[in-house]
Amino acid sequence: MTATEPAASDAIAADASPQPAPGATPPRAPLIARAAAELVGTAALVAIVVGSGIQATELTDDVALQLLANSTATVFGLGVLIALLGPVSGAHFNPAVTLAEWWTARRGGDGVNARELAVYVPSQIAGAIAGAILADAMFGEPLVKWSTHDRSAGNLLLGEVVATAGLILLIFGMAKTDRLRFAPLAVASYIGAAYWFTSSTSFANPAVTIGRAFTDTFAGIAPSSVPGFIGMQLLGAVVGLALVAVIFLRDKTDTGTPAA
Repeated sequence: MTATEPAASDAIAADASPQPAPGATPPRAPLIARAAAELVGTAALVAIVVGSGIQATELTDDVALQLLANSTATVFGLGVLIALLGPVSGAHFNPAVTLAEWWTARRGGDGVNARELAVYVPSQIAGAIAGAILADAMFGEPLVKWSTHDRSAGNLLLGEVVATAGLILLIFGMAKTDRLRFAPLAVASYIGAAYWFTSSTSFANPAVTIGRAFTDTFAGIAPSSVPGFIGMQLLGAVVGLALVAVIFLRDKTDTGTPAA
């Protein structure tokens, strides 16, 4: 036996060491790591949304092309962020999603607890603000300049209800059908589509809404419009959860087993 060959006793010891059961759920990351993932992920998402909006307006005066550039960058960026950080924190980047998870956990489903909720949401909001400031810094804009883009019209508020309800239905519907592995593609694709089919261009996210108030650029929203958007997003989350409950309802027999 050479010095480079493993000893038989070492191989036996390795075989005897505890091994994870096939299909076992991996241990959750520490809460500080999950909070960091939510902060960094939300910051990156807002930097993508705001930065691509600034870049688009510098390259063309055509509003349709500006929106196309903005939505395309958001689709690719969001998909990458979910794929990267999903295994750490779940890649919420969105208080509406976190609140919906907390609610389902209270009712016996999987999701975050109250302590995690209290850490995730401030991390997401802080990240969103930081992301807007970072995007402004990269393009030589004032670091903080309140947006003057009024978005208070009733049709825009309806758009936020629709956008957020659809997002919650998608995420929790995939969870119900064990298809969350498709989340990076599905969620990014939905947001990209909702940019175009909703009147509000699909903010669908209270943290992102707050962050975008800090920049007076293409993607901005006036601070006076923020409460209305957030209120409609939370309403949309409730509607989305209600749709999940109805659409994915399972019949049960009197014995409690699923009906054939």
